[in-house]
Amino acid sequence: MSHTFEELVAKQRAAEAAHAQVRDLRDAYGPPAERRMTGAQSGTYETALRAWRDLARDLQTAVSEYARQTGRPRPEIEAEVARAAAEEED
Repeated sequence: MSHTFEELVAKQRAAEAAHAQVRDLRDAYGPPAERRMTGAQSGTYETALRAWRDLARDLQTAVSEYARQTGRPRPEIEAEVARAAAEEED
């Protein structure tokens, strides 16, 4: 599957937003290892965690494919995507 740079930036922003939600839930509910969460809270947290991991994995796959397509180093592309995603937030 072919990806554009703009799609990579969108994927980066989605993964960052999902990660922020996980951090917010962890702050609200407490650390999951302490298991003070109710059943509903645990389900919400686990769903958010899976969503973040899925989005992050999809981003990494897309970046790898883009690097292969363009013949550029993956770390260079990752840095550019992160910068572009951060600039759009400002």
